[in-house]
Amino acid sequence: MKIVILESLGISDSEFSAISQPLKDSGHDLTVYKDGNSDIATLKSRVKDAEILVLANMPLSAEVIDAAEKLKYISVAFTGYDHIDLDKCKEKGIQVSNAAGYSTNSVAELTFGLIIALLRNVVALEKKLREGGTKQGYRQIDLKGKTVGILGTGDIGSAVAELALAFGCKVIAYNRSEKSALINKGVAYQSLDEVLQASDIVTIHMPLTADTKGLIDQSKLALMKNSAFLINTAVGPIVDNAALAEALHNGTIAGAGLDRVDMEPPVPADYPILSAPNTVLVPHIGFATEEAMTRRAQITVNNIRKWEQGEQENIVL
Repeated sequence: MKIVILESLGISDSEFSAISQPLKDSGHDLTVYKDGNSDIATLKSRVKDAEILVLANMPLSAEVIDAAEKLKYISVAFTGYDHIDLDKCKEKGIQVSNAAGYSTNSVAELTFGLIIALLRNVVALEKKLREGGTKQGYRQIDLKGKTVGILGTGDIGSAVAELALAFGCKVIAYNRSEKSALINKGVAYQSLDEVLQASDIVTIHMPLTADTKGLIDQSKLALMKNSAFLINTAVGPIVDNAALAEALHNGTIAGAGLDRVDMEPPVPADYPILSAPNTVLVPHIGFATEEAMTRRAQITVNNIRKWEQGEQENIVL
């Protein structure tokens, strides 16, 4: 089969060659594009003869999918898939899998990196030290004993809950369904508003859906303690980022740690969050550890092998 890989998977050529060798051994023809070109006309040309597509977080529109007349299967090297027109895939009978689980621990670890950076004012104080200053005027706050509110207890949210418990935090959570395994470990499920009102740290681990887009808006931010911190390592548009910037400027909440905003980097210089106080911002790195990149390539290739055997895994469609 003709397999077209539309973007780099973030590993070396030699590592990719080793991981993808079973596909070549099975007689598949692999074409790899690593220039990141997302121009519609270019993509339409590249997918024209593809029977299997691989991509990470590059947008895949209905127009491009329509141009892939032979396409049968998409293996997404990413956990999220809201960047793919699934309605068009469904219409054309194209099956889709994702790389679920490849970055679970990576994102959970970054979540606590952002939390500790905020509690200890790491970014501001690093700058102060280089300027000849001291810690004077900056707060230092323990994580142990704080109430951590987790929005979404899928794999990543569950991993965050377990780390929070290990740090000695009280953990409360909001999710459509409750996990007995977490309850048994001491996690208490509450309503969204109750979690927002009670938490010292609110951390988001939900997928982007019609229901979650803009979920954390001005009214929800107003429910939080003015001493509380908001962390988003999930999907940017779950938060109304303009409302968040205003809340930070007004002191409605104490700070925010963001791996995601409502666009992929680079972010324009006039983007409101960039001028908001008490923020730690990183350019969508949660998923991107070296180990996670290897895992996602392995999962992506395994998805293709399982699909061709009639045993599709990590099913999206």
